[in-house]
Amino acid sequence: MASSSSYNPPCAACKFLRRKCIPSCVFAPYFPPEDPQKFMNVHKIFGASNVAKLLNDVSPQQRQAAVSSLAYEAEARVRDPVYGCVGVISFLQQEVDRLQKDVDAANAELIRHVCNGMTSTQQQGFYQPQNRMWNSQNGSNSRGNINMSGGGNGSGGGGGGGRWWW
Repeated sequence: MASSSSYNPPCAACKFLRRKCIPSCVFAPYFPPEDPQKFMNVHKIFGASNVAKLLNDVSPQQRQAAVSSLAYEAEARVRDPVYGCVGVISFLQQEVDRLQKDVDAANAELIRHVCNGMTSTQQQGFYQPQNRMWNSQNGSNSRGNINMSGGGNGSGGGGGGGRWWW
């Protein structure tokens, strides 16, 4: 006669540790048998007992996030034992810096292109970011301050010549 109970394979942690996976296994929900490498990396870096203690110390709502974080850090440490995820963060920060320089260069090129298409009278009221000023013809800066100096003696207007500097 066949048994009516279904067979549940042990979780990746219990299989790796060669122990029986009990229904209340703290590892089972987070280390499925289909992904044994995830537990192997976490075990190699943090150790099974440390992970079990951590999972028992955090609330059940936080366990999935804790396991995801441990698995990410463990995989990063396996790939780069010296820097781990800090190396990934450093690489991404350098990439952001490079892309920001590309954006700044594209904006400067766009401004040059727009300025070359304007006549000299149109350029007088054009915002010039390298000097952070509005021309006196416009009468205000990007902060909404109105130029009340009315002239070029430098008093009341800030930078002289009717231009606002900050």
